[in-house]
Amino acid sequence: MSYPLIAEKDGIKMKPEIMKPENLYHCLFQNKVMLVYKDHNEVLSCYEIEDEEIVSRVRESKSHNIDKILEEYIQEKNLKK
Repeated sequence: MSYPLIAEKDGIKMKPEIMKPENLYHCLFQNKVMLVYKDHNEVLSCYEIEDEEIVSRVRESKSHNIDKILEEYIQEKNLKK
């Protein structure tokens, strides 16, 4: 099965028909992390993250586990407060 988000030079191709509900999908596009979430009602929610630190972490990640990357980032920021 292919991944449901593909970043191309002109934009992002989405394949919602292969997305599992309640999963967060991501890709890198124009120095942003693009997030897409599909709920149980088949509604897609899309977000973009421009924070350079998060974009860098996603770009360098070997696991590509966006949930883990975001959780670690939030924990680190909360500890610094």
